[in-house]
Amino acid sequence: MESKFIDLLISFLPAVIVAFISFYFFNLHVRNEERRRRFLLHRENQKQAFPLRLQAYERMVLFLERISPGKLLSRMAPVGEDKKGYASLLVNTIDQEFEHNLTQQIYISDECWNTIKAAKNATIALIHKTTLKKEVDSADKMREVILTGLIEKGAPSDTALAYIKDEISDMF
Repeated sequence: MESKFIDLLISFLPAVIVAFISFYFFNLHVRNEERRRRFLLHRENQKQAFPLRLQAYERMVLFLERISPGKLLSRMAPVGEDKKGYASLLVNTIDQEFEHNLTQQIYISDECWNTIKAAKNATIALIHKTTLKKEVDSADKMREVILTGLIEKGAPSDTALAYIKDEISDMF
């Protein structure tokens, strides 16, 4: 009886070993196929998202160009001599431009978005600081002081534009 049991065990042992090895390789194959499917899905999503990301960067470059003090001041001429009213008009224009492009942040990196916000805030701060200067007594004088300062220091949006260009060059 014991020899029959041992004979039976010996005849089943190769089948059990083959079953375990088959199960192991089947599991390995299923995991690899799942990884491959995820990779292909990710790659397909990247193909579809790339144009959207590129368009978001383009829109943010346009935003930065539009709020650049030199271009903003040439586009938005003062209506009167009131410097505070003119400053308010400029800041409102910047805020409207920003709100119009607010959704683009989902397509660009957090660092890039923060750089763009910093450029926007720096431009607004430049307008407010210039308005508070004692030698600035009219809207035209405010424009003159801001434009002179741009020649010396450059626009706050230049840094953000350079950051976007670097980030886009990393994408290719």
